[in-house]
Amino acid sequence: MSYALELIPARPAPPARARLLTPARVVGYVALSVWALLGIGLAYMMISNWDTDKFVRYGPRYISGLGTTLGLVAASISLGALLSVPVAYARMSTNKLLNTVSYIYVYVFRGTPMLVQIFMIYYGLGSFRAQIEAVGLWWFFREAWYCAVLAMTLNTAAYQAEILRGAIQSVPRGQTEGANSLGLPASVTFWKIILPQALIVALRPYGNEIILMIKGSAVVAVVTVLDLMGQTRYAFSRTFDYQTYLWAAIFYLTIVEALRHTWAWLEARLTRHLKR
Repeated sequence: MSYALELIPARPAPPARARLLTPARVVGYVALSVWALLGIGLAYMMISNWDTDKFVRYGPRYISGLGTTLGLVAASISLGALLSVPVAYARMSTNKLLNTVSYIYVYVFRGTPMLVQIFMIYYGLGSFRAQIEAVGLWWFFREAWYCAVLAMTLNTAAYQAEILRGAIQSVPRGQTEGANSLGLPASVTFWKIILPQALIVALRPYGNEIILMIKGSAVVAVVTVLDLMGQTRYAFSRTFDYQTYLWAAIFYLTIVEALRHTWAWLEARLTRHLKR
């Protein structure tokens, strides 16, 4: 009995997909061209209208405002990270009271603008001066810088709590079950097993939150805090030159880009064992 082998012809490779000029791609190219022309035009206007005297006079103010902005963001992010841990724990708690209170806190501070929150703390609580002086806290609430830090801390803590809660809940349940099977205490399981994995998941959202806080910190200028935007408003009120705001935009863009690249390097460094 003979067997014949049937040769099956190889399937031809699919042709390379041509880069067709779809309407969306055309719109994208047009938008890029417009932005490029706008950037070239702004650069030309800056160079042609450059005023060295203004740069020398208001440059130190921009540096001072930049330091204030970075200090505000660093303080609020650090304090917000500490506050977010108990809030995230309360959000995951089976206790109805803790869960409800934490839910209301997160809902309010994530659902209202930070500008309104700063106004409520600086101007709203300021109307209760007699009561605040009675408890000895007027030294805190009379300073715009402290009020700005408090408002930004409460705002970012609500966002960081949700980031942390989502990251913890994303860790597979098998990690906890494995730790329980080894007889590890709950505290060791959380701090040594669950939290390190959760922080890796939360790393990128945390970076986005810091960037948003840097850009959102510009609103503190409305309560007389001379941050970067506050110094920019001062310079514009003296010169009426649009370049004052353009320089502020360049400062903010530089900070965000430096942070973005630093965070990308940190993420790649901490997750290098996952890519092998």
